[in-house]
Amino acid sequence: MNFETFILKSLFTACLLICVLTFGAMVTAKPTVTHVATNHAQVAAPANSAA
Repeated sequence: MNFETFILKSLFTACLLICVLTFGAMVTAKPTVTHVATNHAQVAAPANSAA
């Protein structure tokens, strides 16, 4: 195996590993209920006060 092929395969492996770890972190992340409720209240407040 020549040097260029080895470097390309190593780069592909590293990129694939990073993608899998990032996807796994996004899938298993659980937002807290208070954080979601706080964000919703901030967005909904201007709409309710205008009515």
